[in-house]
Amino acid sequence: MALALTFFSTAGAAQAPESRLIAATPVSGAPTYTDLVDLVLASPLIADATIRSTTRIKGTEAATVAQGQQRLYIETDVTALIKGEAGLPPRIGYLLDVTPDSRGRFAKLKKARTLVFARRVPGSADQVQLSAPDAQLPWSSDLDARVREIARQAVAKDVPPAIVGVGNAFHVPGSLPGEGETQIFLLAQGGRPVSLSILRRPGEETRYSVALSEIVDEAAGPPAPNTLLWYRLACGLPRALPAASTARLEPADAAVAQEDYGFVLDALGPCGRSRG
Repeated sequence: MALALTFFSTAGAAQAPESRLIAATPVSGAPTYTDLVDLVLASPLIADATIRSTTRIKGTEAATVAQGQQRLYIETDVTALIKGEAGLPPRIGYLLDVTPDSRGRFAKLKKARTLVFARRVPGSADQVQLSAPDAQLPWSSDLDARVREIARQAVAKDVPPAIVGVGNAFHVPGSLPGEGETQIFLLAQGGRPVSLSILRRPGEETRYSVALSEIVDEAAGPPAPNTLLWYRLACGLPRALPAASTARLEPADAAVAQEDYGFVLDALGPCGRSRG
């Protein structure tokens, strides 16, 4: 059973600092590629772990628990560290506020194998904080393989940078009606060069390519779906070309550039983020 998690605050939780407290609600549906990339990039630690024990927290330490919920202290045995420097101890712990399902039942967490996306708690080597409200997922061989591949690509030397904005756009009309090329420069993290080139030719389908260097290679083509480059563009590009990007163009050329930018967005498709 997947767990959707929501941060809450509390006072006097003796076993863990407030920043480790998480509220869990069972949800259905597998995470999308984008969901997993979000979690991997946000998580300094990713572990394959099996829940060893759950201890219900009562009294004043559970005073802020919402009606119907239970506060649990979770201990898990780490089977494998998928991502993280300096390793992890063989057993880690954190707190969860668990919400019942639609039938009013609480999930049986003991012995459940999970993928934990987390960050370290300063000063507590064996305690972690989930890195997002839904950063604990039920383990499966398929999910494990997907997460490992994303984690591997995310630390590669040629990993595509995050897109932080859109720079100038240019359009050059061709000699024939409907022919032309638009180039749009993107603003990327670390100042790395990223640009889009959209080519229109009469009688041919409009096509675009992405360049990750100063050299534009039209043969490179668009990014394949469910890749980190696709993720950076589909989830990082604004939904419209900023007016400042075409401020220096003639109105007719600016209109074409806007249309070509929309073509790229349509070709990329939706970001696919299903998490809250």
